[in-house]
Amino acid sequence: MPTSASPSVLPSRPKQASMPWLIIVAGALIAMLTFGPRSAMGFFQLPMLSDTGWDRSTFGLAMAIQNLAWGLGQPFFGALADKYGTGRVLTMSGVLYAAGLIIMANASAPVWLHIGGGVLIGLAIAAGSFSVILSAFARNVTPEQRSMAFGIGTAAGSAGMFLFAPLSQALISNFGWSDSLVYLSVLMLIVPLLAFPLRGNANSGSQSHSQFQQSVGAALKEAFAHQSYLLLTAGFFVCGFQVAFITAHFPAYLGDIGIAPAYAVIAMALIGFFNIIGSLGAGFIGQRYSKPYFLAYIYIARSIVVTAFLLLPQTPLSVIVFAIVMGLLWLSTVPPTNGLVAIMFGTRHLGLLGGLVFLSHQVGSFLGVWMGGYLYDRFGSYDPVWWLGVALGLFAAAVHWPIQEKAVDRGVLQPQPAE
Repeated sequence: MPTSASPSVLPSRPKQASMPWLIIVAGALIAMLTFGPRSAMGFFQLPMLSDTGWDRSTFGLAMAIQNLAWGLGQPFFGALADKYGTGRVLTMSGVLYAAGLIIMANASAPVWLHIGGGVLIGLAIAAGSFSVILSAFARNVTPEQRSMAFGIGTAAGSAGMFLFAPLSQALISNFGWSDSLVYLSVLMLIVPLLAFPLRGNANSGSQSHSQFQQSVGAALKEAFAHQSYLLLTAGFFVCGFQVAFITAHFPAYLGDIGIAPAYAVIAMALIGFFNIIGSLGAGFIGQRYSKPYFLAYIYIARSIVVTAFLLLPQTPLSVIVFAIVMGLLWLSTVPPTNGLVAIMFGTRHLGLLGGLVFLSHQVGSFLGVWMGGYLYDRFGSYDPVWWLGVALGLFAAAVHWPIQEKAVDRGVLQPQPAE
């Protein structure tokens, strides 16, 4: 007669894996440092132009080049991190960032502004960006933890925006724009020290055993034949256009409509603070609900918020309300976007494939920043770019709606040797 099993032989429930907090915290601090100065560039525009006599198109072009270099460098640095290790690429980011800020601080002609503030800082942000950091997170957390880990990393970038807005303005007020850039460059040298816990490439980490081994060429061919990936890439273009335009031109725009300069600092700090809440919330929501639909709702909400801000009376109170709501929507696109790439293709080439999606984001950023300066100098108003951003938000919502949140169908294909 069979006897009941004793408690000692009952099957045990699988132990839930703990978050690799050293990796998460180090990556979050790097995201805060690399995103911080970049998000505060708008505060340097007017004092720099006042001292140099350059026009807004000159500064706008530098920031546009920065965003383009960021985008073009993103897939390259993502692939380097996948192959040679995230820590090495992040170390390179800190060095490039410090060099770019110093060159920008001592720019005696527009070309040096474009090289330092444009090319070098853009490449530095690419090497230390979300795609590089989040791909390291993805390799070391379980799929169930991934969305929340992405939310934490993105929220840290938001914290950088929150902290560096008042910090940059305080530095400029006390030391001038040039010395302030030098002080920020010193902070960037902390990044290589924080990069050590994130060492390791795509074949390391707790999730490496479950990766589909695939060459770079095969991964690119598979991605570019995948409709949902192409739609995701097209939609992320709009995110870049909207947030880069506001980052670079919002302080100047508020001055144009008669809002006291202090409210520009308050607004950017509020965007950064509520961005933290929005990013963490996006990580939570993306882990439980449809990521494509969630992204569509974010873009619709952005268009509604900008429309209301432009049509209603523009006062200090409306600026604060706009900053709070826009902050909730600011980087909330990043966790679900990167999460979708990981779901579609896994983590083997996440740095590269996520970087290509981000390249589209940065092409949008280039156009948003450049068109902001160009159209302002041409028409004396930022309104055309604001309304273009509204229309693009509705376009982004439309292209995200049919995206399928599932892994690519690889059929019975045999794994290919990794490069």
